[in-house]
Amino acid sequence: MSDLNQAVVVLTGAVGGFGQELTRQLLQAGSRLILSDLEQTGLKTCASQIKSEIPTGEIITCIDSDLSSHQGCETLYQKVKALDIPVDILINNAGIGLFGRMDEVPADKWERLMQVNLIAPMCLSSLFVAEMIERQQGHIVNISSLAGWIAPAGMAHYSASKFGLRGFSEGLWHEVKPYNVKVTAVYPFFSRTPILQSERYGTLAQGGSGFPEHLATDPAKVMAKTIKAIEGNQLHVFPDKMANSIHILKQYFPSLYNWISDRLITN
Repeated sequence: MSDLNQAVVVLTGAVGGFGQELTRQLLQAGSRLILSDLEQTGLKTCASQIKSEIPTGEIITCIDSDLSSHQGCETLYQKVKALDIPVDILINNAGIGLFGRMDEVPADKWERLMQVNLIAPMCLSSLFVAEMIERQQGHIVNISSLAGWIAPAGMAHYSASKFGLRGFSEGLWHEVKPYNVKVTAVYPFFSRTPILQSERYGTLAQGGSGFPEHLATDPAKVMAKTIKAIEGNQLHVFPDKMANSIHILKQYFPSLYNWISDRLITN
């Protein structure tokens, strides 16, 4: 079991929908947080508001970081290292989305998505895990997506990043388990977070209003399940009924899944 009470947690994407819920619930669990996001002012405002509501836990510091480059990842790591506080848990939560046919999405947009969603978690994990291995203690959590198991039309780039994060998480788990370092990969269904308003491009974006929000899950409930999974050292986690059901359907009845998926698209 990973004990969250007094655990030092580095959380990226702290201002996003999942990030805010993780901040709240980790504070309630008594964790000590190092929060990161793209813009310092908004990050500090968000952190201050949440901390005013929750007396337990501690926000050690807030660090602005642009994870769309290797240098941004390195800078975040060096700022955390300068605190001289051993990190118990790294949660790679930062992520961005987009929607559009593969050839109609601008290259700079999907390349940035791959950097933030996949390369940054890989980079940060490689930086932080060395000290965890040395201490024979630690936990790396990657917030992937159900899109790491399925790839609907319009989401080729996003799904590629999340499929990659799933594979990386599983490989990392095999590599660090001899050193008592844990790995958890989380695959939520689409939740009521700002990612539902991601940029849309080209043919597939025409005539549609986007993902039907009434199907979206509650981020508070999804992150509550995620917290329990972290405490239980689970590797693969499907934190809501929709994600778990679609995963089972895709894994054991792929033809049925494809038939249903095609009907939903044509209708």
